[in-house]
Amino acid sequence: MSSQEIKEQKPYLEWGLSEKEYDYICEKLLKRLPNYTETGLFAVMWSEHCSYKKSKPVLREFPSKNERVLQGPGEGAGIVDIGDGQAVVFKAESHNHPSAVEPYEGAATGVGGIIRDIFSMGARPIAALDSLHFGEINQARTKYLINEVVAGIGGYGNCMGIPTVGGEMTFDECYTGNPLVNAMCVGLMEQKDMQVGRAQGIGNAVMYVGAKTGRDGIHGATFASADFSDEKETQRSAVQVGDPFMEKLLMEACLELTNKHASWLVGIQDMGAAGLVSSSCEMASKAGSGLELILDNVPQREPEMSAYEIMLSESQERMLLCIRAGFEENVKRLFENYGLEAVVIGRVVTGQQYLLKHKGRTVADIPVSSLTDDVLEETSQEKVPERILEAQRNQNWAPQISDVADTLKKILQQPTIASKKMFTQTYDSQVRTNTVVGPGSDAAVLRVRGTKKALAMTTDGNGRFVYLDPKIGGKMAVIEAAANLIASGALPLAVTDCLNYGDPNDPEIYWELHQSVLGMAEACRTLDTPVISGNVSLYNENNGEAIYPTPMIGMVGLINNLKNIIPSFVQHQDDLVFIVGRTRADFAGSELQKLLTGDIGGSLNEVNLKEIELRMTKLLRAMEKGLVESAHDLSEGGLAVALAETTFGTKYGLNIKTTLSGEELFSETAGRFVVTVAPEKKQQFLAEMEDEAVYVGQVTEDKQLKIAYRNGQFGLDLEAAEGLWEEAIPCLMKSKD
Repeated sequence: MSSQEIKEQKPYLEWGLSEKEYDYICEKLLKRLPNYTETGLFAVMWSEHCSYKKSKPVLREFPSKNERVLQGPGEGAGIVDIGDGQAVVFKAESHNHPSAVEPYEGAATGVGGIIRDIFSMGARPIAALDSLHFGEINQARTKYLINEVVAGIGGYGNCMGIPTVGGEMTFDECYTGNPLVNAMCVGLMEQKDMQVGRAQGIGNAVMYVGAKTGRDGIHGATFASADFSDEKETQRSAVQVGDPFMEKLLMEACLELTNKHASWLVGIQDMGAAGLVSSSCEMASKAGSGLELILDNVPQREPEMSAYEIMLSESQERMLLCIRAGFEENVKRLFENYGLEAVVIGRVVTGQQYLLKHKGRTVADIPVSSLTDDVLEETSQEKVPERILEAQRNQNWAPQISDVADTLKKILQQPTIASKKMFTQTYDSQVRTNTVVGPGSDAAVLRVRGTKKALAMTTDGNGRFVYLDPKIGGKMAVIEAAANLIASGALPLAVTDCLNYGDPNDPEIYWELHQSVLGMAEACRTLDTPVISGNVSLYNENNGEAIYPTPMIGMVGLINNLKNIIPSFVQHQDDLVFIVGRTRADFAGSELQKLLTGDIGGSLNEVNLKEIELRMTKLLRAMEKGLVESAHDLSEGGLAVALAETTFGTKYGLNIKTTLSGEELFSETAGRFVVTVAPEKKQQFLAEMEDEAVYVGQVTEDKQLKIAYRNGQFGLDLEAAEGLWEEAIPCLMKSKD
């Protein structure tokens, strides 16, 4: 197709470029008509997935720096100083659209891509986590998606020898046609080994390493930047296919290069979304360089691939290196030792042009900046949804419970709360033997080998709260992640995020995005947890129906001494039980509301970030002084569920007396904890916590949960309750629809 035919037939509209953007490229940037390959490059690099053209104005609200941050947004992953010349590296990515179409490969390649981001920085990946949101579990399609996604995540991570140590899984009707599959990877490195994704130094080589290029995943980034319909068969070609054994070899080769032969290396970057075009032009852009690539040299596994296909392919397990001139053969031999190809496909050149040559012809000659820096940013109109205004006008829902014990048993069987053991046990959480606390706790904890330190990590997202009030819900997402780390004895360090929303061209959805980012940013500033990396996934809709706005917060914390790791479960008979933080009537968006009404609605109460931050600081200080035996944060299901969960897997029970009402036992007020303390440390603990902790009972030797509340009392057999909690999801997965 000629440049003139492209102008007349407008295939770029199907690729995601608007007429306004195409005209701007022709008239302002190139001052000519782009050819077929160039038009494809612009379409993919100007997609939301690559350019963040709609979300970037909002993302600037996030804090991204403090004294610990060594690398913030802009590279493959963020890096944080943990002392002793070491650093933790982490990032989260979404693979929502591919997982809806081809769930096994979509989930597997999501894990593979985020792992490459970590080792591209010079870090060894030490852990993977996930955040999964599905439709209601009683639907056949949901069961299929769950099984395939879980198998894809486990299959890739297990083959790589990287433990999958934690995550979350929730169920709501809005995710039925568009599940959310967010993956997070954490790595550890010596600060001296830190790498960047840059191509600079005239004459230096651009080398392609890893798997051959095929036709899989072409326009995958564009696919991730559009709404999709039930006609998913036509979109399967946009889903990549992964090979974890190839990636394992690629990882070891790249780490040998970065850790032992860094003098050969100028820059390194994963070939992820938008494949070779994205990695190469981003590396050139960050360095202010020009590049010339000879596409005939790109290893290809399929015949007669066009320049367009070579550049836009998203074949997996590939990396791009910039190597100092004269060391190309050294690099080639290193990768050959791992059975991998390493091929020079271009050079850094003078000027700032992006030159592509194929079969003796120049197929692209455009400024690097036109692909990366000259994207037309877009701000959408904003509108407050009517449901928010209506909720503000009406009185909030107030539950009435006649049988608290029966309600607790039912809520323990709610899929979002029930045990996910049948899924997490398919993951290898102990490989590499550094996992101290694995799946099922508030946060996963891994020791830093050779030191007294440990790292805690978590993923958290509750779309229900953000749907009801984006700004307050955004704050609550950050609070929940921080609370999970605090409950484990860790100081929260920094955040990575996946921002999962609907179509940003809808003023209501853009308002949700903007408001929730404002809320998250405020919470991150208050807690001093800068956002160092992340990902935006928009257009999460199916046939025009948007998901709940669902920001996922990935957070990593530091435990300075292994002896300060705090378990989630009660430890000793006669230990004292305290509730840390005040309980209010917070039922909007709660599990109780969904259980009793089948839906969610109402307004959220504002959260006091300063008060919660001070509470967390006091509790962490008490933990570091050895005053806390166990801690569990209060989230879905409130106090009643948290109390039951702290006993599961133990031989103990609890005897509790509280002034809360039966309904308030299920309130989901943010930033609270249930804590156990040895009797002899009671006064010291109370002095440390000041007025933040209230004594409510003791750990008992019998497996009974006895709660006396303001207007009644009940007893619950915990062995039976734990059985209900453990069997709920296996029963639902086996049941006929």
